[in-house]
Amino acid sequence: MALTFVIAEKPSVAQTIAAALGVKEKKDGYIEGGGYLISWCVGHLVQLAEAAAYGEQYRKWQLDSLPILPEEWQYAIDPDKGKQFKTLKELMHRADVSEVVNACDAGREGELIFRFVYEVAGCKKPMRRLWISSMEDGAIKAGFASLKDGREYDALFASALCRAKADWLIGINATRLFSCLYGKTLNVGRVQTPTLKMLTDRDAAISHFQKEKYYHVRLCLSGAEAASDRISDKAEADALKGACEAEKAVCVSLTREKKTAAPPKLFDLTSLQREANRIFGYTAKQTLDLAQALYEKRLLTYPRTDSSFLTDDMGGTAADIITLLCDKLPFMEGAGFTPGIAKVLDSKKVSDHHAIIPTMELAKADPDALPESERNILTLAGARLLSATAEPHVYEAVTAVFSCAGTDFTAKGKTVLAEGWKEIERRYRATLKQKPDPEDGENEGVTLPELSEGQGFPNPAAKVTEHTTTPPKPHSEASLLSAMERAGNGDTDPDAERRGLGTPATRAAVIEKLVKSGFVQRKGKQLIPTKNGNNLVCVLPDTLTSPQLTAEWENALTQIARGAAEPEDFMRGIEEMARALVKAYPFLSENQKDLFKEEQTVIGKCPRCGGNVCEGRKNYYCEKKGCAFVMWKNDRFFEERKTAFTPKIAAALLAGGKAKVKKLYSPKTGKTYDGSIALADTGGKYVNYRIELARDKELTQQA
Repeated sequence: MALTFVIAEKPSVAQTIAAALGVKEKKDGYIEGGGYLISWCVGHLVQLAEAAAYGEQYRKWQLDSLPILPEEWQYAIDPDKGKQFKTLKELMHRADVSEVVNACDAGREGELIFRFVYEVAGCKKPMRRLWISSMEDGAIKAGFASLKDGREYDALFASALCRAKADWLIGINATRLFSCLYGKTLNVGRVQTPTLKMLTDRDAAISHFQKEKYYHVRLCLSGAEAASDRISDKAEADALKGACEAEKAVCVSLTREKKTAAPPKLFDLTSLQREANRIFGYTAKQTLDLAQALYEKRLLTYPRTDSSFLTDDMGGTAADIITLLCDKLPFMEGAGFTPGIAKVLDSKKVSDHHAIIPTMELAKADPDALPESERNILTLAGARLLSATAEPHVYEAVTAVFSCAGTDFTAKGKTVLAEGWKEIERRYRATLKQKPDPEDGENEGVTLPELSEGQGFPNPAAKVTEHTTTPPKPHSEASLLSAMERAGNGDTDPDAERRGLGTPATRAAVIEKLVKSGFVQRKGKQLIPTKNGNNLVCVLPDTLTSPQLTAEWENALTQIARGAAEPEDFMRGIEEMARALVKAYPFLSENQKDLFKEEQTVIGKCPRCGGNVCEGRKNYYCEKKGCAFVMWKNDRFFEERKTAFTPKIAAALLAGGKAKVKKLYSPKTGKTYDGSIALADTGGKYVNYRIELARDKELTQQA
C-alpha cells in the first residue's frame, strides 16, 4: 500500500494531526497508521552553514577575508537534531512512500523549514501542501481533503530563502567587520541593532531632557474643578488667581459626547508579553517560557503566534471554554456573563496560528496546583478571553469650559453608562497582589455636577498648582515590545507577512541577546543601554540601526512571494550592500580602536610576577603579557562547594593567601560548614586551592 508521509513543524502539531486523522501507532520519531506516516521537524533542523564551511580562510575572523559572499550556498544539520533528520530522510526514501505532505506552519518560515529538509535529504517524490490556520479536528480534515500542489508555494519558498540568505550575509559580514575593527565581539543584526538603537535614543532623550516648571490656576466651582492652560511664569499665575477670586466664572460651553471603548483583542504573544511585564514584571522570555510550559501541559494554545483572532470554526470551542472559565475563575462568580463570540472570530486575520487562549483541558486541571507564575499567565489569558467577548464599555464624556478674568478654564468628567468589559477587568485586577501602574488615560475623568451653559459662579475659590515637566520613561520590556512591533510599519507593505522588528517568537530572544552581550542591562523593569551599547550604535551606519532596512526587505520579499519580483535581483542588492559596508570602513585611528576596551578593575597583585590581577567577565587574570596566572570564576573547586567565586574572595586570596568563607558545601556529607579557602598555586597551568578547617584538617583538590 502506498503511504503518504506528513511532516509537521513540531511534535505537538504532528500529534494533533495524527489524532484528527485517527493515526495511533507510535514509532521511534514518527506515528503510523491508516495509510499515513506522520513525523516532525523540531523547528529548524537544517540551516545555512556557518562561514567556516566555505573555506579554511574563514575559520578565523580577519578583515582581509571580507566580504564573505558564497557562490554556492551550503547547508548544515543542527547537531542536536541529527537523529530526527535521519528519521525524516529514511522515511522520505522508503519505497512504500508515494508522496510527501508539507504540514509545517502556514507561512514563510514554515515553508523554509520543510523545504530545507526536503532538499538536503535529496527527496524527489511528489510534494503537497497542507495550508491551515486552525488545529481543530474539522479544519485538519478539511485541509487534508483539499491539499495543494507543493510547487504552488515555490515563490513563497524563494521569499523565505532570500530572507535567510540576506540575514546571513549582512549579519556575518557586519559582525566580523566591526568585531575585527574594534577588537571585541560586536554582534550586529537586522533586528537586534535597530532594537538597541531604540533604547539608546530613549536614553539620550532622558539624559538631554531639561526640566521646566509650569503652573495651573484651578477654580473650584460647586464640585467641579476647572484648570487653566499651562502658565510658565509664577507671578502671572498668582495674578490670575487673584483676578479670578474677584470676578465671576461663567460656563460658556458644555459638551456631552457618548463614547464607546471596544473590548481588547485576544492575546498574541507580543501583547501577552507586554501585559505580563506590566502586571507581574515578567521578562518577555519568562512569559514565553511560562506560556510554553502551559502549552506542553495542554492548558494553553500555541503561544508563538502573531494573531489576535480565532478561526471561524472555533466558535463552539470558544463558547465552551468561556463557560468553563466562568466556573473555574473565582472572580467571575455572580457576573452574569453572556459572551459575544463572533467578535473574536475572523479566519482572514489568522496567519500561522490563532490567538492564545486556555484550552478545555482546564476542566480536568486544578489551577491552584500549578506554580504561581504559570497560574498567573493562564488566568491572564482566561481573563482576556472573557474581556474580549464582553460588551463594549460605554460612557458619556463631559467637557465644560468656563470663562473668568478673560481666561478659559476647562473641567472634564466621565459618567459610565455601561461597564461592559471593564467590569471583568475590574474583577480580575481586584485579585492581583500588586496593582499595575495605570496606562495613559486609564483613570481619566471624574463625575461632574449638573451644569448648564450661562451658569455663573461669583468669586470662585482659586489656587495655583506647581508642576514640573518630566522626561520620557526608560523603556520597559512592555514598551520596547510595542516599539519593536510598530517599528517601520508606516514604510511596510500592508500585505507583508512580517511587520515590525522580529517576530513574536523571536523578540524575547533578541532582548535577551542584547542583555547577554553586555549592550543592555536590566534595572528592575527598565532596560538601560550600557556604555558599549551606546558606542555600538554610534559607530554603525544608519542603514544597520534603522528599522527602515527591515521595512525595505519585507516589501521586496512580499513581491517575491507574489511572483512579482525576481529573487536574483534582491540578492544582488544584498551582496552589493555587504561589499559597500566592508569598503566603507578600511581602517580606524588608534583612539577609535580602543572605544570598546574594557576598563580594568584591579583586585590585587599576581603571586607569580607581581603584576596587577584584573577582573574579567569569566576570570581574574594577570595583566602582564607572558604571565599565565589566571583564576577562573567557574572553577570546579568552587562549583563543587556551591560557592560563588566573588571578587571579594579573589582579593583576599591575593592579599593574604586565604579567604574565610561561610556555608561551604561538602560533597561528601551534603552539609554546609564554615572554613577558609587557601591559595595553593604551584605555578602550573591551573591554580589550585585547598580547604582549611578550624581543626586544622586540610583537604587538597586539584582544580
